[in-house]
Amino acid sequence: MRRVLIIGKTWPEPTSSAAGTRMLQLIDLFLSTEEWNITFVSPAQRTTYGGFLEEKTVQCSHLYPNDSKADDFLRNLKPELVIFDRFMIEEQFGWRVAQHCPNAVRILDTEDLHFLRRSRQIALERNEQQEATLYNAIAYREIAAILRCDLSLIISRPEMQLLVDRFGLNRACLHYLPFLYQRLAEGVFQQYPRFDQRKDFVFIGNFKHAPNQDAAFYLKEEVWPLIRQRLPEAEMRLYGAYPTGKVLKLDSPSEKFRVQGRVEDLRSMFRGARILLAPLRYGAGLKGKL
Repeated sequence: MRRVLIIGKTWPEPTSSAAGTRMLQLIDLFLSTEEWNITFVSPAQRTTYGGFLEEKTVQCSHLYPNDSKADDFLRNLKPELVIFDRFMIEEQFGWRVAQHCPNAVRILDTEDLHFLRRSRQIALERNEQQEATLYNAIAYREIAAILRCDLSLIISRPEMQLLVDRFGLNRACLHYLPFLYQRLAEGVFQQYPRFDQRKDFVFIGNFKHAPNQDAAFYLKEEVWPLIRQRLPEAEMRLYGAYPTGKVLKLDSPSEKFRVQGRVEDLRSMFRGARILLAPLRYGAGLKGKL
C-alpha cells in the first residue's frame, strides 16, 4: 500500500467545525480506494471530539515543528504523498518534507483562502474597499506556500478564479474540490417536518473562528432586534462548539436570544428550526453551516 501523510493544524472534529468535516471527507476519500496507508499527525493537543481516527485504521501521532525527531519520523515513514492542512502547516513542515522526502508529492489543502478572509475583515474594520486590502501580509505567505507545493486544493470556484486572474497562478497547480457531501435521497425529505411544524431561528458556528464570533454579536445587536419587532414570540438559538465568555454573555432569556453551545445531533437541530440565520460579515471558502 502507498503511504499518505496528513499534517493537520488541529485534530479533525467534524462535530465542531466545517474544517473538521472537510478533513474527515479527505481521509474517507483515501480510505475508499483501499490503496493508501494513512498517517495523521498534528502538533495540536487532542480532545475527546477528535479521538476517532484510529477506528478508521488511521495511524496517529504528534509531530512538532521545532523538534528534530520530526526528521527521523519522515525518513522512516517515507510517504509518497504529503498533505498540509492550511498554509501555516506547510510553512512549519514543508522544508523538512522537501529535505527528507524529496520524491513525495506535496499537496496543500487551503481549507479556504486565509488572506481573502483577512482582506474582508480589514475592509470591514477600516470601512475600506476590499481592493485596497487584498495584498496583505498573509497573502504573500499563503501564495508562497501554494507555489512551493505540487498541487493545492481550493474549495470554491471564485477563489480559483481569484488566484488565476489576480495573482497569476497556473491553473494546473490548483484543483477545485468542494465539500464532498452525498446527495440525499428524495425519500429523506418526505420524513422532514413541514414548515408549519417547525419554529424559531438558529445560528451555528465554531466560536473559535473569528467570523462566527463577529456574526453572533452582529445578530444580537443589529439583526435580532429588528426580527423581534415583527415576531415577538420567536426565539433565536445559537449553537456551536467552544463559545467564548463574551459569546456566552449574549444569552438573554428575556430577549429570547439563547446561547446553547455545542450540539451533537445537527440533523435534529436543523429539522426542528424554521430559519437559519448566518449574517457573516467576512469570511472565505464555503460555509459548512449552509
